[in-house]
Amino acid sequence: MASQDTNTAGLSAAILGGCVISFLGFGFAATFGVFLAPMSAELGWGREIFSLSVAVQALVWGFSQPIAGAIADRFGTARVLAFGAICAGIGFALRGLTTDPTLFIMTGILVGAGTGAASFPIVIAALGKIVRPERRSFILGLGTAAASLGMFVAAPTATTLISSVGWQTALIGIGFSFALILPFLIFIARVSKPTASGSSAGDFGRALSAAFTDRSYLCLFVGFFVCGFHVAFIQTHLPAYFVDLGLAASIGAWSLALIGLFNIAGSFLSGWSGQNYSKKTVLSGIYFVRAFVISVFILVPATEVSVLIFSAVMGLLWLSTVPLTMGLVAQTQGLRFFSTLAGLVFLSHQTGSFIGAWLGGRIYDMAQDYTPMWWAAVVLGLLAALIHLPIREEPGALARAELEPDA
Repeated sequence: MASQDTNTAGLSAAILGGCVISFLGFGFAATFGVFLAPMSAELGWGREIFSLSVAVQALVWGFSQPIAGAIADRFGTARVLAFGAICAGIGFALRGLTTDPTLFIMTGILVGAGTGAASFPIVIAALGKIVRPERRSFILGLGTAAASLGMFVAAPTATTLISSVGWQTALIGIGFSFALILPFLIFIARVSKPTASGSSAGDFGRALSAAFTDRSYLCLFVGFFVCGFHVAFIQTHLPAYFVDLGLAASIGAWSLALIGLFNIAGSFLSGWSGQNYSKKTVLSGIYFVRAFVISVFILVPATEVSVLIFSAVMGLLWLSTVPLTMGLVAQTQGLRFFSTLAGLVFLSHQTGSFIGAWLGGRIYDMAQDYTPMWWAAVVLGLLAALIHLPIREEPGALARAELEPDA
């Protein structure tokens, strides 16, 4: 099987290359919210326009993820990542070249398709296939941590670029940065082989049918929606929210950077926990603590100190759901169609992202207040904590079929 790794230089290079790709492909896409306030102010836009572009990006990212995953399963990962890097780079560059609201919203399609094919979910799915099961959670956490490091670096970098060269030039430069992904694809291509190269459309259809009749997969699919809602709402609107409270714009950028920094530790801790404890129990705990932390944050007066504490704690919880969720998909559904099924779970995540990003802007433009969104995040966090409890942490029908001699 592709998951049986050996201690070779090729494998180490692939893991390192995958981490670099995660770093480059996720950072600016995740911290694009730092552009909301300056762009909306200069162009005279309501926040819904910017939010809708991010929401479209999130939704297209979600729909492209399972398609990219299926192509990776059948033809290999490197080609998918190359397409995504080029597509996302063009999309970001166009954002810096247009001031038309409709065209700006439409750039979300290009960026979404690109990030769906070149961001960390595709990378960690590839890495998850080439290591032994007992190492998988840790490697998934490592790839997620690399994406978080990209977020930590990207937020202050983007803010510095905006203040020094303006938001238009900054976006064009970000677009060109995606080309840096391309040289690292050779390391992935050497070890990441297709796991469903001989599969027909019917095989993929039967795999989807089996997964969506498995209670464990359905719980993961529904629960990951909440993660997307939380992440997209916060990373899109948090910087502008702090400006509304009278804090400096740099606080918003550093809050996103802190989230990324502390999620490096959170991702490692999540990967380690998935190897030593019940994944579903840890997942439920993460969502419950998220709900509690958000509740405290919106009930206490906002100061620079409270903002930074909130950002650090949320960082520990930010993408810590990813290694556990992806690990459970592999554990319960097997590896043959792993990229496809992980991509579909990520579609649910991005559907939540669409709603979180867009609805935040819509509600703000209507009420000049984010409070309803914060409380919605609390309620959804509590629901997600309950949704993950019925998961059975054992191989489902797809995973069992993979273990049969004639599978």
